[in-house]
Amino acid sequence: LSLHDALPIYKNGLMEKNTNSRRTNANSNLIVSICYIWWIEMKNTIKDEGVLIFFILVPLFYPLLYSWIYNNEVVRNVPVVVIDQSHTATSRQFIRMFNASPDVEVACYCNSLPEAKNIVAQQNANGVIYFPQDFEQAFYRGQQAHVSIYCDMSLMLAYKAIYQTAQTVALDMGKERLKDMPGNITVRDEQVQTQPLEVSEEPLFNVTGGYGNAILPGVLILILQQTLLLGIGLSAGTARENNRYQDLVPISKHHNGILKIVLGKSLCYFMIYCVVSAYITLAVPHFFHFTMLARPTDLICLLVPYLLAVIFFGMTLSCLVRHRENVMLLVVFTSVPCLFLTGVSWPRTNIPDMWESIAWLIPSTFGVRGFLSLSSMAGTLDDIRTEIFALWTQAIVYFFITCLVYRYQIISARKHAIAYIKRMKDKIEKTRTARKANVGADNLAENSATENANT
Repeated sequence: LSLHDALPIYKNGLMEKNTNSRRTNANSNLIVSICYIWWIEMKNTIKDEGVLIFFILVPLFYPLLYSWIYNNEVVRNVPVVVIDQSHTATSRQFIRMFNASPDVEVACYCNSLPEAKNIVAQQNANGVIYFPQDFEQAFYRGQQAHVSIYCDMSLMLAYKAIYQTAQTVALDMGKERLKDMPGNITVRDEQVQTQPLEVSEEPLFNVTGGYGNAILPGVLILILQQTLLLGIGLSAGTARENNRYQDLVPISKHHNGILKIVLGKSLCYFMIYCVVSAYITLAVPHFFHFTMLARPTDLICLLVPYLLAVIFFGMTLSCLVRHRENVMLLVVFTSVPCLFLTGVSWPRTNIPDMWESIAWLIPSTFGVRGFLSLSSMAGTLDDIRTEIFALWTQAIVYFFITCLVYRYQIISARKHAIAYIKRMKDKIEKTRTARKANVGADNLAENSATENANT
């Protein structure tokens, strides 16, 4: 090749080399900035007592406390007041069978409802059982005999124990009464008459029938979301309070890119909660013997999109936090509504469409449903494909919303910085102008004094 032909090839090679080197430098700068922001966020998390409480202490101890309270699963020996206006052998038999149950205990006898009501009001009993005067007569005449049950609804477990025990005793006494009816000659006739359809009840998932196995697995997943939202919001409030203009993003060479900030902060939160989620979903159920049928690999496939969705959801909401205290008002009161919207303690079929639509926006809705399917129902990934898809969709959508939020915050911080620099320049110019004016006035005064002296 001639020198004239080789020169363009050499120039192109240099341009490609420069382009590749710029790309390499840009990638290295991106990684360095992400690691720097991760380190700053991790350091702020450790130094900030409030964030450390919500990220470490609350997830560590609150599940233990909540699980320990409901560790017995069911209540025993619930005190009940008896009002026996019948004073017959049948009513006394009902009371003996009722008192023989391990769930309830006859605390005292009263003569009237107002007297029993006062005892319940003083919290010496949780319910009242009332027998009318015609109880035995109606029972042996083949009529419908009435037993009234009054329960304190402030404690659902006590209400359940009293009501179910009274219902069981009534059914047993009714069966014994049917055996004495005409037409029953053999034992088989009595069995057909008292129990024409034999039902074998076998609980499939909640084998204890208690509150802990039914509700607490969902509460554990909800704790992950609420503590993450509180910690992220508290961190955002601290960043605003420490900033001159209450901006969420400071001005520095590492905070000049959207991806750097979003990925650096989210990586810090994700690393912390990988450990926290493993403790809550594996260790806590083992400590309190909750039903746990999920495999670790299936849990990872569920928790990874769940944590990402919650993190980006929290970073999106952090733009609403102006002060550290605001996050408490935004997040704490939503715990109970979020639990109801998951469909754990309230049937999903009875949730209105409007609230069901709102539930789709919250990561805990699909996280709790998927975790219960895996842990309590021995489900597989195929059974929770809908929940996993919904969580990944939320993670992607909230990631882009978070990027838009931080883009706005970066632009706002730059505007404030430019306005501050402009004010400083104007102040400096005014100072220089004032100094020049003072110097000119001093020179004029000196010249005037000199002329007067010469004269």
